[in-house]
Amino acid sequence: MKKFFKTGNPYVWLTASSLTVCLLMVCGLVALIMVKGLGIFWPHEIVRFHLKDETVVLGELVKKEPIPYEKNGYRTKLKVGNRDSYGLDFRWINDDEIVSGEYPASVVAIERREWGNMYGFLHGIRKNGKTETIQPDGASEVIDAHKKLFRKIRRLEKKEIGDINHQMEKNRLKLKQLMAPPASDTLQRKADNVKAKIAILEKMYSEKEILLSELYRQAKEKEFIIHLAGGEEKILPVFEVVRMYTPNNMHVFAKMGFYLSKLWEFITDEPREANTEGGIFPAIFGTIMMVFLMSIAVVPLGVLTAIYLKEYAGDNFISRIVRISVNNLAGVPSIVFGVFGLGFFIYLIGGAVDNVFFKSALPSPTFGTGGILWASLTLSLLTVPVVVVSTEEGLSSVPGSIREGSYALGATKFETLWRVVLPQATPGILTGTILAMARAAGEVAPLMITGVVKLAPSLPIDHHFPFIHLERKFMHLGFHIYDVGFQSPNIEAAIPMVYATTLALLFTVLALNITAIIVRNKLRKKYRTSSL
Repeated sequence: MKKFFKTGNPYVWLTASSLTVCLLMVCGLVALIMVKGLGIFWPHEIVRFHLKDETVVLGELVKKEPIPYEKNGYRTKLKVGNRDSYGLDFRWINDDEIVSGEYPASVVAIERREWGNMYGFLHGIRKNGKTETIQPDGASEVIDAHKKLFRKIRRLEKKEIGDINHQMEKNRLKLKQLMAPPASDTLQRKADNVKAKIAILEKMYSEKEILLSELYRQAKEKEFIIHLAGGEEKILPVFEVVRMYTPNNMHVFAKMGFYLSKLWEFITDEPREANTEGGIFPAIFGTIMMVFLMSIAVVPLGVLTAIYLKEYAGDNFISRIVRISVNNLAGVPSIVFGVFGLGFFIYLIGGAVDNVFFKSALPSPTFGTGGILWASLTLSLLTVPVVVVSTEEGLSSVPGSIREGSYALGATKFETLWRVVLPQATPGILTGTILAMARAAGEVAPLMITGVVKLAPSLPIDHHFPFIHLERKFMHLGFHIYDVGFQSPNIEAAIPMVYATTLALLFTVLALNITAIIVRNKLRKKYRTSSL
């Protein structure tokens, strides 16, 4: 046995087994997230239960489980929807209370902009007090027409009225600046011109408000008449409906088309219903933009620090202290970096910027409050130790003979570093960048106090000058997961969204890392003399 252990084979098997267990755990976790996250977009069939108390229940089957502390007893969890009517989305029903169950072909599932899903039977459509019979196929055409009306309203609210508000705010701040002492005739004339512009904008705003009111009036003209499970009649404005479908009457290809449309909506649309419905595009956009801004800040800072420590500082007491400090930064809790970012970046630097460049906007802060710039800089400090260590390793991996050959040809130390050493160490620098991006994309605690919000009214990029607004707050996939999972008023309905958003975060980080890895591998092929 001693001879067998001396061969080292048991330790090889031990390390291989550990690797296998870790891979299985990671793959199992990803598989669980994929099943739970991707399954929410599939159109599940709707069952109608007749109970012993002569009530009728309609909804989607969620799961079935044994009743605790009851032998041979089972219960079924049903998503009944109609939260505005029943006060809840889900209901547990004991199997011994069920008399019969069926899957009616004519039952409809209705996604609404508010109050979640509705399940029932389409009775007709009402317009100007007149009721007409309508089929679900015909209802889809009406819904599509109102979707166009909804997009028109949103464009009017966000684009046209938003532009007017933006211009009015700019002129208001300009007027405030002109009216500040000392007064003069020239400043007064300029102020009068600004007041005239504001009056014109206010008139335009009033006209847009009238048009908006007319569009909303048109949106409320048509109403669906829905009969719920117990026969109750429910009036539902068409404008509130996102889509209507008959899951019990859909074939496989129709369900696949529905699934893809829902998946696309999840990726490209804005959230609704306290983030438990709709899409997550603002969160995806905010996460990617924050990671890029963080990378732009952390790579130069980390690389310059590593170059100085490795190439110029030498091995002395001060450089050892600096290395110890950098390594210790990696162990500091992330929330501490958030507090530092709040105090240093937001209150100190942001407040100073407001006092110098945005004095007319005070007391409302511009840069003296949380924003994507400060969040990105905070995360750059959080991840700088990773880049420093990886860059030092990359510089150490460059053979000394290459440096000596460069010196022998007459190159200076800076020329050797810039033209020879750094290109060879680039794969190592990119390795640190990849690790920094992966960690930054998943951090939440520092962002909660430096700029992330539950719902951002606008993206950090738009058509208003200077087009990139680094002072704006933003949404983040990690915070979105926390908010939906722990702050949602309807936790049970939010659970599938938590899995779907987690999957989106994993794929976002994977896409960012794959992009960086491809670049790194190309550089490795170009500089084959590197020992990385």
